[in-house]
Amino acid sequence: MDFNKINLEAFGKILRAEPRIIGLDIAKNVIPDFRDNMLLHAGPPVTWERMCGPMKGAMTGALLYEKKAKNESEAAEMLSSGQFLFDPCHHHNTVGPMAGVLSPSMPVWILENRTFGNRAYCTLNEGLGKVLRYGAFSSEVIDRLRWMADILYPALKDIVALSGEIAMKPLIAQALQMGDEGHNRNRAGTSLLLRLITPYLFDLDIAEKVKKDIFKFIDSNDHFFLNLTMPAAKCSVQTIEGTEGCSLVTVMARNGTELGIKVAGLQGKWFTGPSQKVEGLYLPGFSEKDANPDIGDSTITETAGIGAFAMAAAPAIVGFVGGSAQDALNYTMKMYDITYGENDVYKIPQLNFRGTPTAIDIVKVVETGILPRINTGIAHREAGIGQVGAGLTFPPENVFTDALNAFYEKYAK
Repeated sequence: MDFNKINLEAFGKILRAEPRIIGLDIAKNVIPDFRDNMLLHAGPPVTWERMCGPMKGAMTGALLYEKKAKNESEAAEMLSSGQFLFDPCHHHNTVGPMAGVLSPSMPVWILENRTFGNRAYCTLNEGLGKVLRYGAFSSEVIDRLRWMADILYPALKDIVALSGEIAMKPLIAQALQMGDEGHNRNRAGTSLLLRLITPYLFDLDIAEKVKKDIFKFIDSNDHFFLNLTMPAAKCSVQTIEGTEGCSLVTVMARNGTELGIKVAGLQGKWFTGPSQKVEGLYLPGFSEKDANPDIGDSTITETAGIGAFAMAAAPAIVGFVGGSAQDALNYTMKMYDITYGENDVYKIPQLNFRGTPTAIDIVKVVETGILPRINTGIAHREAGIGQVGAGLTFPPENVFTDALNAFYEKYAK
C-alpha cells in the first residue's frame, strides 16, 4: 500500500473542497438521524455523569429553551433520568463551538461542499460571555436564543434565498489577509459577511427596527463568523473519512472531559485522552482556578488549515489568548512539521503568502513529538456562569500514539 500516494490524494480532496452557505433551517428538519429526544454535544461521546459543568449547564439551557423543563432542578432530573440521548455533533455531520449543545428546534446554518456534495451544519453564534455554549442558562441567555430563532433565523434564511449561495473559501482567504485566523479571531470575517448580506437585509419586508437590531447584533459579535468557518472546515475534511490507508486527522474535538481525534483510515474510531488545561488570559474577577479544561468542536478549524495553524496571519490574537506576536508566528511555523502540505487558498501575508499548514498527519505528530496547537475560549468549570477567558493549549499526546499504534496494527503487513 502506497501510503504517501493515499495521503496525497486525500490532501487533494481537502484542497478541492468548495464549502458554500446554501441556506438555514431548523435542526430536526435537516440534520441526519436527529431525534426529538436527542441532544447533540461537542467532542467525543460522553455520559451525563461524566459531563463537565459547562456542558451540563448548556444541556440545562437547551431544555429551558425547548420549554421541556421549567427550571434548573427539573432539567437536571430529566437529563439524568435516561430519557434523552446524548450524541456527538460529529456523528451527525454537525459541529458545535464550546459545549456545542444543539436541541431539535434550534436553527442551523447549512453548508454544502459543491465539489463532493457533502453537507455540514452549525448553530448561529450568540456572542461572547454569558452564553449557552459556555454553559450559561439564565433568562437573558434563553431570551437571546429565542430572539435568534424567532427573528434572526428567518431573516438570515430569507437573505440567503435572495443572495444565493455564499462561497466560504474566498471569505476565509480574505479574512486571513485582514488579520483573522478563523477560530478565535473572526473580526474581519464577520465584517466581510455583514458587508455581503446587508443589502439583502435592507430588502426584507420587515420593520426597520428589526433590521437595525439584526445589523447591530451581528456587528457587535466578532465571533459570528466562527459558526461558519467551523462547518466550512467540516465540509472540507469529512470528504476523506473512511479512506483506507490514510493517516490524516479528520476530527479533533473536546467535550470538556476528554479530547478525541478520528483518523481517515481508521473507520471512524475515536481515540481519546483527558481534556487539557488552557493557559491564557482571564476576564476580570476570574483566574485559572475557575477554568474548565479544554472544550468544543471548534478545533475542526485546525484540522482544515486555519485556527491556531494560521496564527501567523493574526498576530493581534495574542491580545485575546496571550503570548506575543512572535509566538503567533512560531506556532504556525511548527505546524508545518506535522501537516501533510500547504493550503493553496488560505495564505499568510506575514510568511510571504505561504499557504497555511493543512491536514494533520498522525505519523508526523508522533515522529516529531510536536503536538497540534489549539487556541480556544475558556468556560467556567461550574454550570451557569459562562466564559471566563481565552488561551492556548495542546491535545494529550496519547491520542496520537494510540491512533498510530492502531494504524500500524491495521496496515502493517
